[in-house]
Amino acid sequence: MSNVLRVALVDPKDSSRESLKSTLLGMDIVWLEAECSRYEFFSDVVGQTNPDIGIVAIDSDPEKAIRLIREVNESTPDCSILVISGSSDGQLILKAMRAGAKEFLTQPLVIEDLVSALERIGHHRFGKGDSKSRGCKVITVCGATGGVGSTSLAVNLGCILAAQEQNNVALIDLDLALGDSDVFLDTIPDYTLLDVAQNIKRLDFNLLKRSLTRHSSGLYLLPRPVQLQEEAPISPDDLSRVIGLMKATFTHLIIDTSKAYSALDMLAMKEANVNLMTIQLDLPCLRNVVRLMMSFSEVDGLKEKTRVIVNRVGLDNGEISLKKAQETIGSEIYWQIPNEYRIMVEVRNNGVPLIEQAPRAGITQALTGLAEALSGDGSKKNAGGKSGLGRWFGFLSSKADKAGKAEESEASADA
Repeated sequence: MSNVLRVALVDPKDSSRESLKSTLLGMDIVWLEAECSRYEFFSDVVGQTNPDIGIVAIDSDPEKAIRLIREVNESTPDCSILVISGSSDGQLILKAMRAGAKEFLTQPLVIEDLVSALERIGHHRFGKGDSKSRGCKVITVCGATGGVGSTSLAVNLGCILAAQEQNNVALIDLDLALGDSDVFLDTIPDYTLLDVAQNIKRLDFNLLKRSLTRHSSGLYLLPRPVQLQEEAPISPDDLSRVIGLMKATFTHLIIDTSKAYSALDMLAMKEANVNLMTIQLDLPCLRNVVRLMMSFSEVDGLKEKTRVIVNRVGLDNGEISLKKAQETIGSEIYWQIPNEYRIMVEVRNNGVPLIEQAPRAGITQALTGLAEALSGDGSKKNAGGKSGLGRWFGFLSSKADKAGKAEESEASADA
């Protein structure tokens, strides 16, 4: 329980208290420690349970609630107060904040606003480095061109993360036209991203989870729409709300973008903690990465959180060297995935993820290392390492170097 926010709730109105309780119980970022129906008892409840956040619905008796906020703030200063009210009166808001409230939300409650308020309190209370302020890690997987394996990377990375008991992982397929993450997982979903987006205003956390398809690995999937549309059926605002809901529900959210870099794709990348740019060591990919990075540099922070992933390393002897690739794109290679074509064809055609069908394969181990790095501080990288996976890639590099030297020797002999 060290990675969630512990919450105590007080609301004399049964209907609104039950509604808010249901919302909180559906959120993985909080633990409902206690609920109370009387303002008079809440201070004692807070003292006994010592929650991180006290949620006070003040409409039953605003003056009594304001006194309660002041009392809790003085007796238990470690408990941050979040106020909920149907009134947006400026004087009432000012009184609540002066009494010690950290956040003030108006009803009807917008779930994204509640999530944001909880995240702000968690960040302020525990800081970035404390494990207690967990949040959700949002990862987009994009490709420098089509066919580089970005969907395969997204699906298998999601399954590897979901296999860890402490994780709760979801995947959004944002390629609205040709996404095929459901094929990789051999699933026939009942609902799609379009269904969720169109009903976002009435969704709660429990209904959201029922709208997702759960794979045997534990990964939840929200696939692309079934029908092709002439116009984008999902607006950026719709997608933003979907992401907001899922951030409050999951520890990891992976978004497989399209290759169009549409408004939806760019929104997802801005929302993400890290963007994995998947490439191969060939000229078209490197050219596109340079163009994309130039574009990303115009968006605050986007280029800095984009990591280049080289897929299918060792594909053939004619591929561009890692050193030359890094010089061309002007940034380091964050991770390398070896080429194991036969294994990937098998898992794709069987609809079974790597972690289940080939757990000991080099490609699976590389993705497992990537998952571990992304779950940590994000600074770890396998490009140039000399232990573990680094030995595997060192072997590939030395093998390629030997092949190149052999060709040079043969050429000299022929001359």
